[in-house]
Amino acid sequence: MTSCPTDPLAKKHCQPCEGGVDKLTPLQIEPLIAQVPLWQVTKSGDAIERKFKFRDFVSAIAFLNRVGEIAEDEQHHPDLHLTGYRHIAIEITTHAIGGLSENDFILAAKIDGITPQ
Repeated sequence: MTSCPTDPLAKKHCQPCEGGVDKLTPLQIEPLIAQVPLWQVTKSGDAIERKFKFRDFVSAIAFLNRVGEIAEDEQHHPDLHLTGYRHIAIEITTHAIGGLSENDFILAAKIDGITPQ
């Protein structure tokens, strides 16, 4: 099933990407980042990131495991960082193209769906 371009990002699914497509331009990124306002485009412009703080280690690990399940379901894998036992940073990029694709924003929206805002 193909998603309509106006569907919310969280309802879409990541499309396989083995390269050969252009990364998004800043103008293309603008409407997508607006749909995931808790995320920021990195200084390089080639990834998006979000930071989280949990009450304890067990909560942080449970969250990471859930993110891992979503990433595996979507076959789009973010960089996950756990520091200070309860601080998490997630960075998402499309490695195959060395920059951002719509897949990155779809994954971010799905992660937002499991996180208290």
